[in-house]
Amino acid sequence: MARHNIVFGNDQPIRQGVARPSPDFTSDFPSSDQRTSSEHSPENLEAIYARPSATGRDTGRMTIRDVLNATTATLGLTIVAGIVFALLPIALGFVGGDEGYTLGRGISMVAMGVGFLGGFVLALVNSFKKKPSPVLVLAYALLEGAALGGLSGMLNEQLPGIALQAVVGTLAVATTVLFLFRIGVLRTSPLLTKIFAVAMVAYLLFCLVNVGVVFLTGGDLRSGALGLVIGALAVIMASYSLVMDFEDVQRGVNAGAPRAYAWRCAFGITVTLVWMYIEILRILSILRNN
Repeated sequence: MARHNIVFGNDQPIRQGVARPSPDFTSDFPSSDQRTSSEHSPENLEAIYARPSATGRDTGRMTIRDVLNATTATLGLTIVAGIVFALLPIALGFVGGDEGYTLGRGISMVAMGVGFLGGFVLALVNSFKKKPSPVLVLAYALLEGAALGGLSGMLNEQLPGIALQAVVGTLAVATTVLFLFRIGVLRTSPLLTKIFAVAMVAYLLFCLVNVGVVFLTGGDLRSGALGLVIGALAVIMASYSLVMDFEDVQRGVNAGAPRAYAWRCAFGITVTLVWMYIEILRILSILRNN
């Protein structure tokens, strides 16, 4: 954006030095009356008001576009990594037959384990880091994409089409939440946020207990009718979390947060959508297995 001195920028008489108070002086600076007349001329005022206002890029503040760009990069990397690791066994099988398929499946399973573990660690790091790091956010997206790709590919072998169904379901829920948020129907409140916090603690405790049950007995509390109820509640909580993410973006833009904060917002939205996808995938798995 062109920057001009508001007072002197387009003042032709000043630049050309038409005002000379005395033959004994060689100053080209105009008199006070001339400056005032030139400053407030219709042409100058029109030029001043026609100049574009400062944008977030000019001021270093976060804008909606910054959040959209960061979110697109983060989700895009997650999706690309997911597709790669979901289709890797098929691609290697096409090239190397059964041995290639087995190798691809093994790589995808390793990627799933490393992805979930590494993604969990980076989620903690990004959550508590004071200054958002684009590199760490993108690294989280890559690991989660690898994990989701391995998981989706494995389930898709047993239940063909389930991954696509989960993607469509996640897009449907997220789009609905965004639409209702934009028209003002969905908003957070102190009471709902407290309920959400208590529900999250209870959900995490349930997940830890379920992990113990799986390792000790081989059973799974997330199956059957109970699994459907827990999954539905988790999707509702993820939807509320998405509303909180949208409000964070709105508050950050209105408060003039630093542009780097856009990566924190993108990270939050990605975490929520990954959680929502996994829960919808789990619900579909229970329904189709039954």
